[in-house]
Amino acid sequence: MNAALRTVAIDAAVWAVWGTVVGYAAHRLPRAMVARESWLTRPRRWERDGRRYERLGVRRWKRLLPDAGTVFPGGVSKRRLVGADVDALRRLAEETRRAELVHWTVPALAPLFALWNPALLTLAMIVYAVLANAPCLIVQRYNRARLVRVIGRSRSREVVVA
Repeated sequence: MNAALRTVAIDAAVWAVWGTVVGYAAHRLPRAMVARESWLTRPRRWERDGRRYERLGVRRWKRLLPDAGTVFPGGVSKRRLVGADVDALRRLAEETRRAELVHWTVPALAPLFALWNPALLTLAMIVYAVLANAPCLIVQRYNRARLVRVIGRSRSREVVVA
């Protein structure tokens, strides 16, 4: 195997191992760590409650992305609701935060590829990291914004009924 192919094979292995390690670490985070928004995951005004992502066609393509939520035992799929009650919606919102943390952390490794890659391949790894994780981040933030809106409406109904 020539040197370029060997380097690309190493890069692919590093991405696979790193993605698995980060995914497992996030899976092991206590629910309390994803129960609330953090500085990183909090909604931004420019997102307009997730509506900004609709301009990117997120509703059309989000189902095409993989959901690795159930890769590890006890994991939670984010594909569909397991219930429509407020607790189930909150749980799903937590899982979108967990997934968002993964998709921010995985590309953070990209600059380290400069340690063994030539500059052009390092740049390719950074571009790959952004392109592979940005759609996942968009979907998590979009879905969570929708969940938060529904939870808010449910809570206001509970107050009126009670």
